[in-house]
Amino acid sequence: MGQPRFMLAACASGSGKTMITCGMLRALERRGLKAASFKCGPDYIDPMFHSRMLHASSRNLDTFFTEPAMTRYLFARGAKGADISVMEGVMGYYDGMGLTDTTASSSDLARVTETPVVLIVNVRGMSLSAAALVKGFLEYRRPTQIRGVILNQASPMAYQELAAQMEKELGIPVFGYVPKVPELTLESRHLGLVMPDEVEALDEKLNLLAEKLEETLDIDGILKLAGDAPEIPEIMPEALEGVLARAGEIRRERPVLAVARDEAFCFFYEDNLRLLRDLGAEIRYFSPIRDRKLPEGAGGLLLYGGYPELNALELSENKAMREEIRKALDAGMPCLAECGGFMYLHEWMEDMEGKAYPMAGVVEGKAYYTGKLGRFGYICLEAQEKGVLGEGKALKGHEFHYFDSTSCGGSYLAKKPKRKRSWSCIHGRTNGLMGFPHLYYYSDPEFAAEFLEGCVIYGKQVGG
Repeated sequence: MGQPRFMLAACASGSGKTMITCGMLRALERRGLKAASFKCGPDYIDPMFHSRMLHASSRNLDTFFTEPAMTRYLFARGAKGADISVMEGVMGYYDGMGLTDTTASSSDLARVTETPVVLIVNVRGMSLSAAALVKGFLEYRRPTQIRGVILNQASPMAYQELAAQMEKELGIPVFGYVPKVPELTLESRHLGLVMPDEVEALDEKLNLLAEKLEETLDIDGILKLAGDAPEIPEIMPEALEGVLARAGEIRRERPVLAVARDEAFCFFYEDNLRLLRDLGAEIRYFSPIRDRKLPEGAGGLLLYGGYPELNALELSENKAMREEIRKALDAGMPCLAECGGFMYLHEWMEDMEGKAYPMAGVVEGKAYYTGKLGRFGYICLEAQEKGVLGEGKALKGHEFHYFDSTSCGGSYLAKKPKRKRSWSCIHGRTNGLMGFPHLYYYSDPEFAAEFLEGCVIYGKQVGG
């Protein structure tokens, strides 16, 4: 059967990876191909754009969060039934964990999944120097998965000569170019790109880009390259198999998880939700902006990240939901709250202008805007208190926020891998965690099972 796949990586952030990936996904769809897409790294927003193009969920693959066997399993499962898989890289091709390690980089994921890479090179302001740049990427680490090049922001006239010279000197195919198209750029804000629904006429723009890529890229050549990728068997790691095998009671009780999902809370790892469902949970979405009650029968609460700071007024005005959540958590409902969801649980939360609004009141103190990125990057989490959810687990997470709290919590110690930096974080309970770190459950699937077991216990208590 095979698993045709390729990765679109780049020399640096801002090279056009997301736009070209979305254009390619739309072009493949227009050709009648069913594509699966993946984002390298912990990013939430780029997969949303992928999903908009595919009308199906995109997934993350991250070699910091998961060991090679789990990474390969998650890819194989996510690629099942697809005609072709497209991976979007992160930052520069070799940029990984810290400044001296390629772990969790695009190159690391390409190596682990044996995926051929097409390197996007933004040649604006360059001519033959682009060849020197590509040569450096080809030779920096051997062997490399880089199998071809796309020249971004190239003029048609310059492209012909430059591509011919690069192929002659470097012996690597140039699969075409993308001209500069100002109307097809994507705007950014403090946490990255704006959301897909905020881009005016996004589908029309991507259709236009897909048409342009059909003209300027050798898509047939890229598809042929993708077909050379070796098949990765869908082998479930033993640790995950064991966790799923022991989840019989969770499946019998089928706990209902109330998952906040609207414009304020929109950052999800699709595989987190998939693991919770595989373990036996039922997911029911609700909006803290518009709904006045939690979903019927909820035995657990998930408040993930997003943009509560941009919706502070609306969240605050929904007093009924704020009180509903506070009462539920005070009564012992299990809860996982991350970043924006954690901010919402405070007594007060500032918006981007520093104006404070009353929130759910579960966490004493205020979430406030700092104007700068704090505690950014991958972390390993170690429990500092006995009896908290996840104690003894190998939890891995990621922080990325421009807000801080007067009460970050101290149930866990976050450690930067390969660095000496650490800090206290998270309010821990026996059945929940509330803090800034985003967690990826496949780093330790037992954590997800432990949380759902707490939901089952709570459900029996309130059910009498």
